[in-house]
Amino acid sequence: MNSPKTINILGAGHVGKTLGRLWTQNKVFTVQDVLNATLESGTQAAAFIGAGRAVANLDQMRPADITLIATPDDRIGDCCKALAQTGLLVPGTIVFHCSGALPSSILNAASGRGAAVASIHPIRSFAEPEQVVNAFGGTFCGMEGDEAALDVLQAGFTAIGARLVPIDARFKAVYHAAAVFASNYLVTLLDVAVQSYMKAGIPEETAMQLMEPLVRGTVDNVFRLGPTDALTGPIARGDIATAVKQYRAVNAWDNRHGALYKQLGKLTADIAARRRLK
Repeated sequence: MNSPKTINILGAGHVGKTLGRLWTQNKVFTVQDVLNATLESGTQAAAFIGAGRAVANLDQMRPADITLIATPDDRIGDCCKALAQTGLLVPGTIVFHCSGALPSSILNAASGRGAAVASIHPIRSFAEPEQVVNAFGGTFCGMEGDEAALDVLQAGFTAIGARLVPIDARFKAVYHAAAVFASNYLVTLLDVAVQSYMKAGIPEETAMQLMEPLVRGTVDNVFRLGPTDALTGPIARGDIATAVKQYRAVNAWDNRHGALYKQLGKLTADIAARRRLK
């Protein structure tokens, strides 16, 4: 039986140390060396992982089969360049990151040394590592990169309960923006709705209460039926006159919200058109 592949972690913050602990607990990869901004932080990360040796700099790292660069996004490229200068990378080694915004090509310095590179992005918050360790199973992860790297990493992530989804690296930023549309901007839209109700004289607390069944029902329908069949309202019914009247009223009150209403109306009309073609 082959022994688990070794892995070094550069930047073992919430993501790096959580994954390290999951791989250690499940005997998937052997965490070898951990390099953080300070030796103290690295020592704490290794203690959380339950394996590995904290090192003070790249010169102290030993060669490993896999290297995870889990630093903040704006440091991944420079960190990879520094790693590529150490002699630790040889053909057959793997370097990857977990950024949702950056493509695996940010690791081209490692590719130049013969390493296979990839990106595996777990689609979840890592704010509480202890909690994530206990609830990681079923987490979706977007993956892209070299086939040789993905073969190994897909098996490694599947072993800790991940559900991997291939993505097109050319549209990595669009992929990352999808979560913003689904989460952050949904909050923004609901805030605009609350403000609209308040403009009509409804107290904020009451607005929240009357919105709740509408919002929950809509979200449930989207996931049960799909966006096209879940659409309701004036545009879905073809009542364009009502939509225009609403736009003019909203725009007269707040032209920023009016512009938003108009743009959303155009996109909603596209959804309604798709439904008519079904």
